[in-house]
Amino acid sequence: MDRFVFLTFDGLSRGAVYAAFALALVLIWRAARIVNFAQGAMAVATAYVGYSVADATGSYWLGFVVAIVAGLLLGAGVERVVMRFVDHSSPLNGVVVALGLVLIIQGVLGMLYGNEFRPAAAPFSRDAFEIGGVALLSRYDLFVFAAVGAVVVLLTLLFTRTPTGLRMRAAAFAPDVSRLLGVSVGGMLTLGWALAAAVGSLAGMLVLPTELGLHPTAMDVVFISAFTAAVLGGLDSPIGSVLGGLLVGLLLSYISGYLGATVAPMAVLALLVIVLLSRPDGLFARSKARTA
Repeated sequence: MDRFVFLTFDGLSRGAVYAAFALALVLIWRAARIVNFAQGAMAVATAYVGYSVADATGSYWLGFVVAIVAGLLLGAGVERVVMRFVDHSSPLNGVVVALGLVLIIQGVLGMLYGNEFRPAAAPFSRDAFEIGGVALLSRYDLFVFAAVGAVVVLLTLLFTRTPTGLRMRAAAFAPDVSRLLGVSVGGMLTLGWALAAAVGSLAGMLVLPTELGLHPTAMDVVFISAFTAAVLGGLDSPIGSVLGGLLVGLLLSYISGYLGATVAPMAVLALLVIVLLSRPDGLFARSKARTA
């Protein structure tokens, strides 16, 4: 029982990060009807920037903020310079371009920083508190929950309580009508990419201290788990992506704890296939996904 409780809290901590990353994928999908397969590589790139600043200044928090700002700029730049000129007549075009970006970003990072794993320090202790002899959550886990919770609340307020959020939703669901009403659809699309990349950068900064550290391909496995979470919850459902992330985190924790870490990636892929075959719109989708 003690082991089950520990694995549950550990899974929720992992799942919170997957939820943030899945939310980034959902933001871009809702804005552009594209699954951004370069999201993981973009998050690693901004994490390198953040940790470089942290190493140079001695301030983790300055590097943390710089990484998120770099995500905003990188997301806006990718949309403006690359994705805006992709022919969207076929969904595969965006996928191919995104995969090309992955190769470019990882290649550049390898040339600049090398292909060795570099340590990624955490701002708080990762030693778990114990209650009744059972290890539960660490200070860093609590920080992860607080950061992801704050992002979910802020995005909810943005999309439901602000004129900018209303314009973004209108531009995503009815771009032609939005243009007639004076909404800058292109600007809203750029903002969507920027916000998604910033959330992805946050997720990268949160998850890297719990993995092997910085590496050009460090987010590849995390991306697969987050993509599974987004599909599980529904690519059109922000709340579903959060719930999907928590469920995937729990699944990985239980599988790793009881069957071994080598089985966990196969379990995630099996879950992805099952959901795509049985409920492609996602378990928490309220209605059929709209078409582009």
